[in-house]
Amino acid sequence: MGSPVNDRPSRVGVVGVGVISQQYFEHFPALPGLELTAVADIDVDRARAVGEAQGVRGTSVDELIAADDVDVVLNLTIPAAHAEIATRALEAGKHVYGEKPLAMSTAEAQPVLDLARRSGLRVGSAPDTVLGTGIQTARQALDSGAIGTPVGAAVSWSAPGHELWHPAPAFYYQPGGGPLLDMGPYYLTSLVSFFGPVVRVSGASTRSDRERTIATGPAAGTPLRVDIDTHVVAVLEHADGVVSTVTVSFEVWATRAPLFEVYGTAGTLGVPDPNRFSDTVSIADADTREWRDLPTSAGYADAGRGYGLADMAHAIATDRPHRASGELAFHVLEVMEAVSTAAREHTVVEVRSRVERPDTVPAGATPGSW
Repeated sequence: MGSPVNDRPSRVGVVGVGVISQQYFEHFPALPGLELTAVADIDVDRARAVGEAQGVRGTSVDELIAADDVDVVLNLTIPAAHAEIATRALEAGKHVYGEKPLAMSTAEAQPVLDLARRSGLRVGSAPDTVLGTGIQTARQALDSGAIGTPVGAAVSWSAPGHELWHPAPAFYYQPGGGPLLDMGPYYLTSLVSFFGPVVRVSGASTRSDRERTIATGPAAGTPLRVDIDTHVVAVLEHADGVVSTVTVSFEVWATRAPLFEVYGTAGTLGVPDPNRFSDTVSIADADTREWRDLPTSAGYADAGRGYGLADMAHAIATDRPHRASGELAFHVLEVMEAVSTAAREHTVVEVRSRVERPDTVPAGATPGSW
Protein backbone atom coordinates (compact mmCIF):
# COMPACT_ATOMS: atom_id res chain seq x y z
CA MET A 1 0.00 0.00 0.00
CA GLY A 2 1.24 3.47 -0.85
CA SER A 3 4.69 2.33 -1.95
CA PRO A 4 7.18 5.20 -1.90
CA VAL A 5 8.51 3.93 -5.24
CA ASN A 6 7.37 6.43 -7.91
CA ASP A 7 5.21 8.00 -5.17
CA ARG A 8 2.25 5.93 -6.32
CA PRO A 9 -0.92 6.71 -4.35
CA SER A 10 -2.52 3.97 -2.30
CA ARG A 11 -5.32 2.44 -4.34
CA VAL A 12 -8.49 2.24 -2.26
CA GLY A 13 -11.48 -0.04 -2.68
CA VAL A 14 -14.56 0.84 -0.63
CA VAL A 15 -16.80 -1.93 0.67
CA GLY A 16 -20.19 -0.58 1.75
CA VAL A 17 -21.68 2.45 0.01
CA GLY A 18 -24.25 3.51 2.60
CA VAL A 19 -24.79 6.94 4.17
CA ILE A 20 -21.31 7.37 5.67
CA SER A 21 -19.52 6.61 2.39
CA GLN A 22 -20.52 9.97 0.93
CA GLN A 23 -18.42 11.79 3.53
CA TYR A 24 -15.37 9.78 2.49
CA PHE A 25 -16.00 10.33 -1.21
CA GLU A 26 -16.21 14.10 -0.63
CA HIS A 27 -12.69 14.21 0.81
CA PHE A 28 -10.81 11.81 -1.45
CA PRO A 29 -9.97 14.63 -3.93
CA ALA A 30 -8.20 16.51 -1.10
CA LEU A 31 -6.00 13.50 -0.29
CA PRO A 32 -3.41 13.04 -3.06
CA GLY A 33 -1.93 9.99 -1.31
CA LEU A 34 -5.15 8.06 -1.99
CA GLU A 35 -6.69 6.93 -5.26
CA LEU A 36 -10.22 5.54 -5.28
CA THR A 37 -10.29 2.63 -7.75
CA ALA A 38 -13.42 0.59 -6.95
CA VAL A 39 -16.52 0.39 -4.78
CA ALA A 40 -18.56 -2.64 -3.74
CA ASP A 41 -21.69 -3.43 -1.81
CA ILE A 42 -23.88 -6.40 -0.99
CA ASP A 43 -26.31 -4.63 -3.34
CA VAL A 44 -24.24 -4.77 -6.56
CA ASP A 45 -26.65 -2.53 -8.46
CA ARG A 46 -26.18 0.17 -5.86
CA ALA A 47 -22.42 -0.30 -6.02
CA ARG A 48 -22.50 0.16 -9.80
CA ALA A 49 -24.58 3.32 -9.48
CA VAL A 50 -22.23 4.78 -6.87
CA GLY A 51 -19.20 3.70 -8.89
CA GLU A 52 -20.53 5.48 -11.94
CA ALA A 53 -21.11 8.63 -9.89
CA GLN A 54 -17.54 8.45 -8.56
CA GLY A 55 -15.97 7.57 -11.92
CA VAL A 56 -14.71 4.16 -10.75
CA ARG A 57 -15.69 0.52 -11.06
CA GLY A 58 -18.73 -0.67 -9.10
CA THR A 59 -18.57 -4.36 -8.36
CA SER A 60 -19.28 -7.20 -5.93
CA VAL A 61 -17.55 -7.53 -2.59
CA ASP A 62 -15.79 -10.75 -3.69
CA GLU A 63 -14.41 -9.13 -6.83
CA LEU A 64 -13.19 -6.02 -5.03
CA ILE A 65 -11.36 -7.99 -2.35
CA ALA A 66 -9.63 -10.06 -5.04
CA ALA A 67 -8.84 -7.09 -7.30
CA ASP A 68 -5.24 -6.37 -8.29
CA ASP A 69 -5.84 -2.61 -8.37
CA VAL A 70 -6.81 -2.36 -4.67
CA ASP A 71 -4.09 -1.95 -2.03
CA VAL A 72 -6.32 -1.14 0.93
CA VAL A 73 -9.94 -1.94 1.68
CA LEU A 74 -11.96 0.86 3.27
CA ASN A 75 -14.53 -1.09 5.27
CA LEU A 76 -17.76 0.92 5.61
CA THR A 77 -20.11 -1.99 6.25
CA ILE A 78 -22.43 -2.32 9.25
CA PRO A 79 -20.68 -3.26 12.54
CA ALA A 80 -21.77 -6.91 12.32
CA ALA A 81 -19.70 -7.30 9.14
CA HIS A 82 -16.58 -5.38 10.20
CA ALA A 83 -14.50 -8.35 11.36
CA GLU A 84 -15.50 -10.60 8.45
CA ILE A 85 -14.65 -8.06 5.75
CA ALA A 86 -11.40 -7.09 7.49
CA THR A 87 -10.34 -10.72 7.73
CA ARG A 88 -11.12 -11.42 4.07
CA ALA A 89 -9.20 -8.34 2.97
CA LEU A 90 -6.16 -9.23 5.06
CA GLU A 91 -6.21 -12.80 3.75
CA ALA A 92 -6.12 -11.28 0.24
CA GLY A 93 -2.98 -9.33 1.16
CA LYS A 94 -4.64 -5.95 1.54
CA HIS A 95 -4.42 -3.43 4.35
CA VAL A 96 -7.69 -2.48 6.04
CA TYR A 97 -9.13 0.75 7.40
CA GLY A 98 -12.64 0.52 8.82
CA GLU A 99 -15.41 2.47 10.42
CA LYS A 100 -15.91 2.10 14.14
CA PRO A 101 -16.26 -0.05 16.11
CA LEU A 102 -13.36 -2.29 15.11
CA ALA A 103 -15.58 -5.36 15.56
CA MET A 104 -18.60 -6.51 17.53
CA SER A 105 -16.38 -7.74 20.37
CA THR A 106 -12.76 -8.09 21.38
CA ALA A 107 -13.11 -11.83 20.69
CA GLU A 108 -13.86 -10.95 17.06
CA ALA A 109 -11.27 -8.18 16.86
CA GLN A 110 -8.22 -9.98 18.29
CA PRO A 111 -7.88 -12.49 15.41
CA VAL A 112 -8.03 -9.57 12.95
CA LEU A 113 -5.07 -7.85 14.62
CA ASP A 114 -3.20 -11.14 14.96
CA LEU A 115 -3.67 -11.89 11.25
CA ALA A 116 -2.47 -8.42 10.28
CA ARG A 117 0.60 -8.78 12.47
CA ARG A 118 1.50 -12.17 10.98
CA SER A 119 0.94 -10.87 7.45
CA GLY A 120 2.88 -7.63 7.82
CA LEU A 121 -0.26 -5.63 7.06
CA ARG A 122 -1.89 -2.65 8.74
CA VAL A 123 -5.29 -2.24 10.36
CA GLY A 124 -6.66 1.24 10.92
CA SER A 125 -9.95 2.36 12.35
CA ALA A 126 -12.15 5.38 12.74
CA PRO A 127 -12.69 7.76 14.33
CA ASP A 128 -10.19 10.00 12.57
CA THR A 129 -12.08 13.10 13.68
CA VAL A 130 -9.68 13.15 16.65
CA LEU A 131 -6.85 14.03 14.22
CA GLY A 132 -8.45 17.37 13.35
CA THR A 133 -7.54 20.72 14.87
CA GLY A 134 -10.18 20.50 17.62
CA ILE A 135 -9.05 17.46 19.61
CA GLN A 136 -5.39 17.91 18.66
CA THR A 137 -5.35 21.52 19.91
CA ALA A 138 -6.99 20.35 23.14
CA ARG A 139 -4.36 17.67 23.56
CA GLN A 140 -1.53 20.11 22.89
CA ALA A 141 -2.97 22.44 25.53
CA LEU A 142 -3.16 19.60 28.07
CA ASP A 143 0.36 18.41 27.30
CA SER A 144 1.70 21.96 27.68
CA GLY A 145 0.22 22.26 31.18
CA ALA A 146 -2.37 24.90 30.27
CA ILE A 147 -4.72 23.71 33.05
CA GLY A 148 -2.04 22.28 35.34
CA THR A 149 -2.31 18.60 36.18
CA PRO A 150 -5.48 16.98 34.80
CA VAL A 151 -7.62 15.44 37.53
CA GLY A 152 -10.86 14.48 35.80
CA ALA A 153 -12.91 14.72 32.64
CA ALA A 154 -16.64 14.66 31.92
CA VAL A 155 -18.45 13.67 28.71
CA SER A 156 -22.19 13.94 28.14
CA TRP A 157 -23.42 13.10 24.64
CA SER A 158 -27.13 12.61 24.09
CA ALA A 159 -29.87 12.62 21.48
CA PRO A 160 -33.46 11.36 21.28
CA GLY A 161 -32.41 8.65 18.82
CA HIS A 162 -30.99 8.21 15.31
CA GLU A 163 -34.37 7.14 13.90
CA LEU A 164 -35.25 10.84 13.67
CA TRP A 165 -32.77 11.40 10.82
CA HIS A 166 -31.39 8.08 9.51
CA PRO A 167 -33.48 6.39 6.80
CA ALA A 168 -32.36 2.88 7.83
CA PRO A 169 -31.53 3.04 11.57
CA ALA A 170 -32.42 -0.49 12.67
CA PHE A 171 -28.79 -1.54 13.21
CA TYR A 172 -28.31 1.24 15.78
CA TYR A 173 -30.70 -0.64 18.07
CA GLN A 174 -29.16 -4.09 17.64
CA PRO A 175 -25.98 -5.58 19.18
CA GLY A 176 -23.03 -3.62 17.81
CA GLY A 177 -25.05 -0.39 17.90
CA GLY A 178 -26.50 1.76 20.64
CA PRO A 179 -25.11 5.04 21.96
CA LEU A 180 -22.08 3.33 23.52
CA LEU A 181 -20.70 1.56 20.44
CA ASP A 182 -21.94 4.22 18.00
CA MET A 183 -20.90 7.45 19.74
CA GLY A 184 -18.61 6.16 22.48
CA PRO A 185 -15.56 5.69 20.20
CA TYR A 186 -15.31 9.44 19.50
CA TYR A 187 -15.10 10.34 23.18
CA LEU A 188 -13.17 7.32 24.41
CA THR A 189 -10.56 7.67 21.66
CA SER A 190 -10.14 11.31 22.65
CA LEU A 191 -9.82 10.44 26.34
CA VAL A 192 -7.19 7.77 25.63
CA SER A 193 -5.32 10.22 23.37
CA PHE A 194 -5.37 12.76 26.21
CA PHE A 195 -4.59 10.55 29.22
CA GLY A 196 -3.42 7.17 27.98
CA PRO A 197 -5.05 3.78 28.50
CA VAL A 198 -8.00 3.00 30.75
CA VAL A 199 -7.23 0.43 33.45
CA ARG A 200 -10.65 -0.20 35.01
CA VAL A 201 -14.26 0.80 34.58
CA SER A 202 -17.60 0.74 36.33
CA GLY A 203 -20.97 1.63 34.89
CA ALA A 204 -24.72 1.34 34.68
CA SER A 205 -27.15 1.27 31.77
CA THR A 206 -30.85 1.11 30.99
CA ARG A 207 -33.40 1.49 28.22
CA SER A 208 -36.88 2.99 28.06
CA ASP A 209 -39.98 1.27 26.78
CA ARG A 210 -40.99 4.10 24.45
CA GLU A 211 -41.96 3.11 20.95
CA ARG A 212 -39.51 4.10 18.24
CA THR A 213 -40.40 4.48 14.58
CA ILE A 214 -38.39 5.53 11.53
CA ALA A 215 -39.12 9.20 10.80
CA THR A 216 -37.61 9.70 7.33
CA GLY A 217 -37.11 7.94 4.02
CA PRO A 218 -39.02 5.16 2.29
CA ALA A 219 -39.43 3.18 5.55
CA ALA A 220 -40.92 6.11 7.51
CA GLY A 221 -43.43 4.90 10.06
CA THR A 222 -41.83 1.48 10.47
CA PRO A 223 -41.47 0.48 14.15
CA LEU A 224 -38.02 -0.37 15.47
CA ARG A 225 -37.10 -3.22 17.76
CA VAL A 226 -34.71 -2.19 20.54
CA ASP A 227 -32.30 -4.92 21.68
CA ILE A 228 -29.61 -2.79 23.33
CA ASP A 229 -29.44 -0.38 26.27
CA THR A 230 -30.04 3.18 25.16
CA HIS A 231 -28.72 5.13 28.17
CA VAL A 232 -25.22 4.33 29.46
CA VAL A 233 -23.16 5.92 32.26
CA ALA A 234 -19.53 4.93 32.90
CA VAL A 235 -16.64 5.84 35.20
CA LEU A 236 -13.19 5.29 33.71
CA GLU A 237 -9.91 5.15 35.62
CA HIS A 238 -6.89 5.97 33.47
CA ALA A 239 -3.39 4.64 34.07
CA ASP A 240 -2.16 8.16 34.88
CA GLY A 241 -4.77 8.60 37.65
CA VAL A 242 -7.29 10.76 35.76
CA VAL A 243 -10.92 9.77 36.34
CA SER A 244 -13.38 10.29 33.47
CA THR A 245 -17.16 10.12 33.58
CA VAL A 246 -18.98 9.32 30.34
CA THR A 247 -22.71 9.47 29.63
CA VAL A 248 -24.06 8.52 26.20
CA SER A 249 -27.76 8.30 25.48
CA PHE A 250 -30.49 7.89 22.88
CA GLU A 251 -33.04 8.97 25.51
CA VAL A 252 -32.54 12.72 25.91
CA TRP A 253 -34.82 15.27 24.22
CA ALA A 254 -32.94 18.33 25.53
CA THR A 255 -30.02 18.98 27.88
CA ARG A 256 -27.78 21.70 29.31
CA ALA A 257 -25.00 19.34 30.33
CA PRO A 258 -21.50 20.28 29.06
CA LEU A 259 -20.51 18.08 26.13
CA PHE A 260 -16.84 17.53 27.04
CA GLU A 261 -14.70 19.17 29.71
CA VAL A 262 -11.36 18.42 31.37
CA TYR A 263 -10.65 19.62 34.91
CA GLY A 264 -7.14 20.43 36.08
CA THR A 265 -5.35 21.91 39.06
CA ALA A 266 -5.03 25.28 37.28
CA GLY A 267 -8.16 25.51 35.14
CA THR A 268 -10.81 23.85 32.99
CA LEU A 269 -10.55 22.95 29.31
CA GLY A 270 -13.64 23.07 27.10
CA VAL A 271 -13.06 20.30 24.55
CA PRO A 272 -14.89 20.54 21.21
CA ASP A 273 -17.12 17.81 19.83
CA PRO A 274 -14.84 14.90 18.77
CA ASN A 275 -17.45 13.90 16.20
CA ARG A 276 -16.28 16.99 14.33
CA PHE A 277 -12.81 17.88 13.11
CA SER A 278 -12.21 21.55 13.77
CA ASP A 279 -14.35 23.22 16.44
CA THR A 280 -12.80 25.72 18.87
CA VAL A 281 -11.11 24.80 22.15
CA SER A 282 -11.80 27.04 25.14
CA ILE A 283 -10.15 27.43 28.53
CA ALA A 284 -10.98 29.00 31.90
CA ASP A 285 -7.92 29.40 34.10
CA ALA A 286 -7.86 29.46 37.89
CA ASP A 287 -7.08 33.20 38.02
CA THR A 288 -10.01 34.62 36.06
CA ARG A 289 -12.39 31.62 35.82
CA GLU A 290 -13.63 33.19 32.60
CA TRP A 291 -13.78 31.37 29.29
CA ARG A 292 -11.57 32.32 26.36
CA ASP A 293 -10.88 30.58 23.07
CA LEU A 294 -7.50 29.07 22.31
CA PRO A 295 -5.85 29.50 18.91
CA THR A 296 -5.36 26.40 16.80
CA SER A 297 -2.04 24.81 17.72
CA ALA A 298 -2.15 21.27 16.32
CA GLY A 299 -4.07 18.93 14.03
CA TYR A 300 -4.85 18.42 10.36
CA ALA A 301 -6.51 21.59 9.11
CA ASP A 302 -9.65 21.40 6.94
CA ALA A 303 -9.79 17.68 7.65
CA GLY A 304 -12.62 15.29 6.88
CA ARG A 305 -13.32 11.59 6.93
CA GLY A 306 -10.54 9.74 5.16
CA TYR A 307 -7.68 11.62 6.80
CA GLY A 308 -7.02 8.68 9.13
CA LEU A 309 -6.70 6.42 6.10
CA ALA A 310 -4.37 8.89 4.41
CA ASP A 311 -2.33 9.15 7.62
CA MET A 312 -2.03 5.34 7.61
CA ALA A 313 -0.96 5.30 3.94
CA HIS A 314 1.81 7.79 4.60
CA ALA A 315 2.88 5.93 7.76
CA ILE A 316 3.25 2.70 5.79
CA ALA A 317 5.24 4.43 3.05
CA THR A 318 7.60 5.97 5.63
CA ASP A 319 7.66 2.98 8.04
CA ARG A 320 6.08 4.80 11.00
CA PRO A 321 3.18 3.97 13.30
CA HIS A 322 -0.16 5.30 12.07
CA ARG A 323 -2.30 7.28 14.46
CA ALA A 324 -5.80 5.84 13.95
CA SER A 325 -4.53 2.34 14.64
CA GLY A 326 -6.24 -0.97 15.10
CA GLU A 327 -4.55 -1.30 18.49
CA LEU A 328 -6.08 1.97 19.69
CA ALA A 329 -9.48 0.93 18.35
CA PHE A 330 -9.12 -2.46 20.09
CA HIS A 331 -8.43 -0.78 23.44
CA VAL A 332 -11.46 1.47 23.01
CA LEU A 333 -13.57 -1.57 22.08
CA GLU A 334 -12.39 -3.40 25.20
CA VAL A 335 -13.27 -0.37 27.33
CA MET A 336 -16.80 -0.32 25.86
CA GLU A 337 -17.11 -4.05 26.39
CA ALA A 338 -15.98 -3.61 30.00
CA VAL A 339 -18.55 -0.85 30.54
CA SER A 340 -21.31 -3.15 29.29
CA THR A 341 -20.09 -5.96 31.55
CA ALA A 342 -19.86 -3.64 34.55
CA ALA A 343 -23.39 -2.37 33.94
CA ARG A 344 -24.80 -5.86 33.50
CA GLU A 345 -23.00 -7.46 36.46
CA HIS A 346 -22.91 -4.40 38.76
CA THR A 347 -19.18 -4.70 39.28
CA VAL A 348 -15.84 -3.06 38.53
CA VAL A 349 -14.07 -4.51 35.47
CA GLU A 350 -10.33 -4.47 34.79
CA VAL A 351 -9.19 -3.55 31.28
CA ARG A 352 -6.32 -5.77 30.16
CA SER A 353 -5.07 -4.16 26.95
CA ARG A 354 -2.65 -1.26 26.95
CA VAL A 355 -1.93 1.17 24.12
CA GLU A 356 0.48 4.05 23.63
CA ARG A 357 -0.91 7.50 22.99
CA PRO A 358 -0.59 8.23 19.24
CA ASP A 359 1.70 11.05 18.17
CA THR A 360 0.21 14.53 18.18
CA VAL A 361 -0.47 15.95 14.71
CA PRO A 362 1.71 19.08 14.48
CA ALA A 363 0.16 22.33 13.32
CA GLY A 364 0.47 22.69 9.57
CA ALA A 365 0.94 18.97 8.95
CA THR A 366 -0.82 17.19 6.10
CA PRO A 367 -1.48 13.43 5.82
CA GLY A 368 1.45 13.38 3.39
CA SER A 369 3.88 14.98 5.85
CA TRP A 370 4.60 14.58 9.55
